[in-house]
Amino acid sequence: MGRLVITIARGYGSGGRTMGRLLAEELGINYYDRELVRLASDKSGISEAMFGEVDERVKTNPFFPRVKRTYHGAGAGPESGNFASEENLFHLQAEVIKELAENEDCIIIGRCADYVLKDNPDVIRLYCYAPLKDCMERERALSGLDDKEIIRKIERIDRNRAEYYKCYTGRNWNDASNYDLCLNTTSMSYPDLISVVKSYIKVHHPGWLENR
Repeated sequence: MGRLVITIARGYGSGGRTMGRLLAEELGINYYDRELVRLASDKSGISEAMFGEVDERVKTNPFFPRVKRTYHGAGAGPESGNFASEENLFHLQAEVIKELAENEDCIIIGRCADYVLKDNPDVIRLYCYAPLKDCMERERALSGLDDKEIIRKIERIDRNRAEYYKCYTGRNWNDASNYDLCLNTTSMSYPDLISVVKSYIKVHHPGWLENR
């Protein structure tokens, strides 16, 4: 029996991150989100701040959607002048994702993990989404923004995620064919969503739940 690895891509405000944490608790496996940057920093010796700076440049670069750096699994070594390039920092995070998938059962949020692990037969790829009004409601509970500002924020973050995904995978982020399950997080409760995922695990990873 192979590892169980679940990747979660999610629209902003969909509650995908919350579902990921709850699912990890239910399954008794590790959950990785922003920790991926720390692990990539520890592995490479490049500061976490530099990973964050590159992400911010990517988001604010008007030419970013037109630049493709599709990930092919080949990165630069420490001796290379490109070791801290945007493309190689993505590669370093991808290597961490691969190592996690090889060594433990886990849930991985974002970072194009579904694509990075596309050749791994043990991976279940989830995409979480929700109607705009429900995404707005979740954001409204967290911030003091008015509705127009909330809509702009949701649209901006989802656009950034789509462009980041397109750049490194060559694929459309919200294309259902990239994923094994697409879940409308407001169509049912979190416990029911988790039950749906567990039912999928029973079919595609027979025996895994029983052996926990």
